[in-house]
Order: sequence, then C-alpha cells, then structure tokens
Amino acid sequence: MTDPVPSSLLPIEALQDKEPGKPPRSQWADVWSQFRKHKGAMLGGGFLVFVTLAVLVGPWVWTLDPQKLDIRNKDLRPIYTALWDSAAVVDWGHPFGTDNLGRDQLAQMIYGGRASMAVGWAAMVLSLVIGTAIGVMAGFFKRLDGPLMRATDLFLSLPILPLLLVAVTLFRQPLRANFGPEGGMFILIVTVVGITSWMPTARIVRGDILALKEREFVLAARSIGTTPFKIISRHLLPNVLSPIMVSATLGLATAIITESALSFLGVGFPSDFPTWGKMLADAVPRMEEFPERVMLPGIAISLTVLGVNYLGDGLRDALDPRIRGR
Repeated sequence: MTDPVPSSLLPIEALQDKEPGKPPRSQWADVWSQFRKHKGAMLGGGFLVFVTLAVLVGPWVWTLDPQKLDIRNKDLRPIYTALWDSAAVVDWGHPFGTDNLGRDQLAQMIYGGRASMAVGWAAMVLSLVIGTAIGVMAGFFKRLDGPLMRATDLFLSLPILPLLLVAVTLFRQPLRANFGPEGGMFILIVTVVGITSWMPTARIVRGDILALKEREFVLAARSIGTTPFKIISRHLLPNVLSPIMVSATLGLATAIITESALSFLGVGFPSDFPTWGKMLADAVPRMEEFPERVMLPGIAISLTVLGVNYLGDGLRDALDPRIRGR
C-alpha cells in the first residue's frame, strides 16, 4: 500500500494563491496613480491651485484697495530689498512695495491675477467647446470634414495679434457702453481669444475621431442602430478625453499670455484696472530704478504658464492607457 502524498505536494494546493486577491482598481485610480508619479505635473498643478485660491481668497485676506492712490507712500520698495540695501524705503504695511502713485503692489498682484486667470479660464472653456465640437463633427460626418477643415485652415492662416487689435478697436466702445468698462472688455477679450484659439483642438480631436470611428466597438454600436449622437457621447468623446484635457491646459496658458500681451500694449482693460500685463506696461518706464515692478508680475505669468504646461504633460501621460501601464 502506497503512502499518501503530502498535502504540500498536492497539485491543487500549488495552484492556489498565497496572498488574498486585491480588489479591482477603477480607471480614475489608475489615472491618479500615474499622474502623481509625474513630479513636474504635481508641482505645476499645485502651483496652479495655489494661484487660483490666492486670487479668489486673497481680497478677503489682504483688504487694501488696489486702485487707492496714496501719494505719501509712493515708490516704496519690497520688504526683501532691505536685505541688501539698507537705504531702501520699505514698509511692512506694503510688503511688495508701492508704485509711483502709491498703489499697493500686493493688492494689484492679487486683483491682477484674478482678472488674468478669469480671462484664461473663460477663454479656454470657450475655445475648448468650439474646437471639440468642430473636431467631432469633422471626424465623424464625412460630408462636413472638407468644409470644416478648410475653415480651420483659414483661421490658422490669420495673423492672430493684428486680428485681436482690430477686433478690440472695432468693438470696444459698443461693449463698454452696454456692459461697462471692465465687463465689456472682459467679454470682448474672452470672445476674441476663444474664437481664435480653437483650431489646434479641432485638428487633434478630428484625427482621433477618424481613427476611433473605425474601431470594432463603434461598428458594433452602429450595427444595433445606435444613433450618431449616442455614439459620439458614449463611445467617442470619452476616448478623446486625453487630447481634450491637454488642449485645455495649453489653451489656458495661451489665453493668459494673450491677455497679458493685450494689456501690455494698452488695448486691454482700462488703465486703472490692474492686470499682470498692465502692471508690466506701467513698470517699463522705470524698470531700471524699480526692477521688482517688472519681475513680480513677469514671474507670476511665467510660473503660471509653466505650471499649466507641466500639468498638461502629466495629464497626457496619465490619461493615455498605453503609457499608464508602464
């Protein structure tokens, strides 16, 4: 009579898992896991959140009026200049100093960031909606592909900055009369920037839609009679989320730079309304004597745009399933 086989050698025992099974992870958990590995994206996203919260909550923390003139406290230097210049005139009540009219620079940075970020977000959303809609229609409906792409090529061939200057010159006064100086310029700048920056999004989305609409799951949806609207909303748009998110971040950076350029050229918001670009323009005549007046808004614009670009890079990698598994 043969001896029984030890339990440790039974085939059924060898096939059993030694560790308890892990619960399945959701898609967004995988996206977050990949995103947080991108150090640049984490830093960029953190700085963008910081700037957005600062311009939203800042006016309740730092209550000085950015448009208040205080001639007796004009031309104050930032607090940090006292570290290497003992003769610098500083005041703890104005940690970033004041300009030649006595306006507080920190308050102007906060309110200027609010204007610049508001224009950036609004113009980005407008350009994203227009670009996604045109890209989806051009990629999915063959009859519309030619006309929509020729219109996109036409917009791409237009000189953007001269077009912006012409639009501001033509429509500034009617919009100011109807919506006020600040409201009218906000609507005008957002509209003009939005309708002149949707073209890259449209081309990227169209290319992805052309590839996706020939995939098996789309053909299966068509075979069971699914309407084009449901195919686009349920099957195509979720699969082009990655390029749309990347285009959104790039559009935000472009809108901030465009608004700053318009304000720097003096055709943006009114002269007494602070924006980062307007602060740069006001500081140029005395930039050798007071370099911080150029550096502070310039650094804010540069770091915000750089953070947005890093955020878009990280979102692209996290939302792409081919990269997420690496």
